[in-house]
Amino acid sequence: MSNDLSRLPPEPADPSSNETSSGASGAVSDEGRHEPANPRRYVFTPQIDIFETADGLVLRADLPGVSLETLDLEVQNNRLTLFGRVPDATGPDARLTHQEYREGDFLRSFILSENVDHERISAKLANGVLEVFLPHAPKTEARKIEVTGS
Repeated sequence: MSNDLSRLPPEPADPSSNETSSGASGAVSDEGRHEPANPRRYVFTPQIDIFETADGLVLRADLPGVSLETLDLEVQNNRLTLFGRVPDATGPDARLTHQEYREGDFLRSFILSENVDHERISAKLANGVLEVFLPHAPKTEARKIEVTGS
């Protein structure tokens, strides 16, 4: 199955934290463009499970706090990218006095193989869990090629 998907980008420096500060590389806007770094905003690598069925691959990602309106899932140049923005839970006038749960967004990319039918990829989001179905591409049948003379 590792031939069908390979995870990009690499794990953060501390894999147990599953987070990287957006201060190092900037944040991603709703339009997919990079914005100036905000040291208080984090980009997390979501936990992913991938399993294979007879019809294709199923990818499950935990995205707590992400809604349909704040989820961007796209395929471009054989790369499947998911970006989920989690809205800020505090109001603009609130002052943080203690924090144990870091807020941030989710970003993960995968390279798809030619064994995935890109036109039939589907996805659903329910209760903070994204499920993406990556159907197998139809196998081409061998055919005889007629050769003509000059």
